[in-house]
Amino acid sequence: MTVTDPYHPATDAHAADVARAEAALLDPAMAHIVDVVLRAADEPDTYEAAAVDGRVRFRRRPDGPGWAFDAVRVEGRNPLADQAADRFSPLAEERANPHPDRTTTSYPFAYEQVAQLFDAPAAPDLIAIHTAAHNWADQGGHLGEHGSIGVVQARAPFIVAGAGAAQRGIVPESCRLVDVAPTVLSLLGIESRPGGGTGANGAHRDDALLARQDGDAQEVALDRGAPPARHVVGFLLDGANANVLYDLAGRGEAPNVARLMAMGTTFGHGAMSSLPTVTLANHTSILTGAHPGHHGILHNAWWDRRDGEQVITNSPAHWITAMDRLDPGVETVFSAVRRARPGSVNISLNEPCDAGADFSVFDLMRRGEMIDRPPHAEELPHATLRFVRPVKEYKWSSLVDHTAVEQFCGIWSGSYRGTAWPVPTFSWVNFSLTDAAFHEGGPYSEIAAAAVHDTDARIGEVLAAVERAGVFDQTAFFLVADHGMEESDPGCTGNWADALDDAGVAYRDEGYSFIYVNP
Repeated sequence: MTVTDPYHPATDAHAADVARAEAALLDPAMAHIVDVVLRAADEPDTYEAAAVDGRVRFRRRPDGPGWAFDAVRVEGRNPLADQAADRFSPLAEERANPHPDRTTTSYPFAYEQVAQLFDAPAAPDLIAIHTAAHNWADQGGHLGEHGSIGVVQARAPFIVAGAGAAQRGIVPESCRLVDVAPTVLSLLGIESRPGGGTGANGAHRDDALLARQDGDAQEVALDRGAPPARHVVGFLLDGANANVLYDLAGRGEAPNVARLMAMGTTFGHGAMSSLPTVTLANHTSILTGAHPGHHGILHNAWWDRRDGEQVITNSPAHWITAMDRLDPGVETVFSAVRRARPGSVNISLNEPCDAGADFSVFDLMRRGEMIDRPPHAEELPHATLRFVRPVKEYKWSSLVDHTAVEQFCGIWSGSYRGTAWPVPTFSWVNFSLTDAAFHEGGPYSEIAAAAVHDTDARIGEVLAAVERAGVFDQTAFFLVADHGMEESDPGCTGNWADALDDAGVAYRDEGYSFIYVNP
């Protein structure tokens, strides 16, 4: 955002109202629920982050295809100074530091995270980041929470395995979710896009594999001396805490995840999701290699000042049309594979970000076609009945995830819904059960472990289908999540709406973090 942006008023009156709203959020009485407040500053490419105990103004400057950042003014404590990606890892360290406060947590890639979001015309005036302890009880919250750029809520697992992958085991490395797409294309041996693409700073990037590429292929996970994969299968375990998943795999509770880990490279410190650390914004970042501020899916809900419209992508009514908001300047992995491998088939299962896929459940729904009806939830294989029966979200997600496996196995068998299918080049399977369970009970709960167990068994069904197709040795696999999940404190509740109301400014709070002043 700059002062010349027509959708963000630059008047003195508007600036004064934004300052009043910010001051309300930073009142010491809000410190237990407000961690840090983010905003674009009144100069181009300049941003501010403020907490109850300090503020930083920082500026970005071009650095190759990306950005470098400089702190230009600090008052008190710089709230984003600690950007360590290895904090609270492995699980024992995370559990020994529950609900870390603003002085002990870290914010990986924080300057980049803030700046990218404010590149979007629909970016808010302020972004309120909630504390690690905060439980959104009065907003339907759960024991497991996410949305913050704190390391535990941002950290997703990332495993790369099989053909074309380096077999390095667990490495003490981290990356970003925008690095996943270029890594996947590199597994397939796809080289730079004809004519290049656009880098994170908007400049031309000769080595881009995608039309808009904010991320980079992770060489540590690639075996450049091996033949590239002919097929790639990706798993997304929505909302899975990386430390918990790795721990369960190491203890034999997730044998198929452990099999993948043994076949390749696991990022021990995870892959960091983009601000905001929520579902569809980061599904789309994984599948485009671009941050939310660049691909256009900003949040689960936001306000479009230009159209005067509330956008809610994370609802049954809008899931299937969410990609109407995808920026035309970005390219999905599905489209990139089709471009680089003419005649290839690419499938998207249980995924709203499906642009360019040859088969997608969401496309069937858009065309009004019937979806195969799954069995009753109590009759599902790989479903823990003690949670399926009483927990509505567990039941629903189990049905959806079972259907995704059925679709995968049908297509990979060569025939599905009366259509003959070749072996797909790129297959994407989104599993939703982990998010439902980690929210419900928190990441360390029995219901979370059950969700991993059930999902692991479904991963096993997918691996078996690849083996039956006779191409297992030619197939690469990757496993990722869209964000982490952190155990909240049930006693730390509250809402900043009253403070904003008392400030006397007109505002919209979208997604419980995007504050639009005088919308």
